[in-house]
Amino acid sequence: MPRMLDVSDAVRAEIGDEEADRLLAGENAPGSYDCTSCRTPGDSEQERTSTVLFVGDETAVLAFAHASCLPSQVVQVTEEQLQGAVRSIGAVGGDPAGGEPRISVPEQAVLGVTSGLVLVDGELHPALVVEPTSPIVRPGTTGTGDDFLPLLIEQGFMPVAELASVPPVLHGWSVLLAVGQLHAVLQPSAAGGQPVAWWQAHQPLQVTDSWRAAANKHQQVLMFAAPVGSIGRQPREDLLRDALDKAAAGGRLVAAALPLAGT
Repeated sequence: MPRMLDVSDAVRAEIGDEEADRLLAGENAPGSYDCTSCRTPGDSEQERTSTVLFVGDETAVLAFAHASCLPSQVVQVTEEQLQGAVRSIGAVGGDPAGGEPRISVPEQAVLGVTSGLVLVDGELHPALVVEPTSPIVRPGTTGTGDDFLPLLIEQGFMPVAELASVPPVLHGWSVLLAVGQLHAVLQPSAAGGQPVAWWQAHQPLQVTDSWRAAANKHQQVLMFAAPVGSIGRQPREDLLRDALDKAAAGGRLVAAALPLAGT
C-alpha cells in the first residue's frame, strides 16, 4: 500500500530518484515508526509522514517524523553525532550516493528549553535554560553516566559557580530568533561550512515581548545548561532563578553568551 510520505526535493537529491520513488511506493518504508522529533509512534499508512535525512561527513541515516512535527528535510550533523546514534541502535547508515540508506531513527534525549529573563549584575538579560530529559552519554559509548556538562565544556561553555557576572561570549554559536519566535541554537559545523542546529524547536517557540526586547538590546542571549533533574520546569522566573542558583552552587551549571541571529 502506498505510504503517506513527504519526500522533499533536498532529500530526493541526496538519496536519488529511484530510492525516493521506492519510498513513495511503500516498498522501502515502514508502516509504523517512532517520530524522530517527538519520539511518539506514527503510522505512514494513516498520517502524513516526513522523511528526514541526517547527513554526516561520511554517513547518512534516513528517519521519519510526523509531518506536523517536522517537514521533510536534510539535517547536517557531525559525523561523531551520527555514528554515535547509529551505534546506539545497532544499525549502519548507508551512503546516500548508494541510494539505499538504512531506515533508522537516531536515539537521542530530548532537550528541554525554557526562556526567561535573568538578573545578572543589576541588569536583566534574556536567557535560555537547557536541561535534557535523560542523561547524555558521550557519542559512541554505552555507559550509564552523564557527560552533558563535560561535552559542553569541551565546546567552550564555562562552569558557573554563581550568577554574579555575564559569561563570556562563545563565538561560532548563536541563537536564531525570527519574527519574534525562537527557532534554534546553532553551533559551528565540523566541516567548516554553515552553522548547524545544536537544538531546533519542533515548532517555533513564542518568547515574551520583554525577552525579545532584551535580546535586541544586548544582541546576545545567555544560555545555561544543567544535567537532567537539576532545574525542572519552573512556572515563574523567580523560581527559575532559584533553581539556577542551586544548580550553580552544586557545580551542575555551565553557561555562555551566544550572539543573537535574527530579530
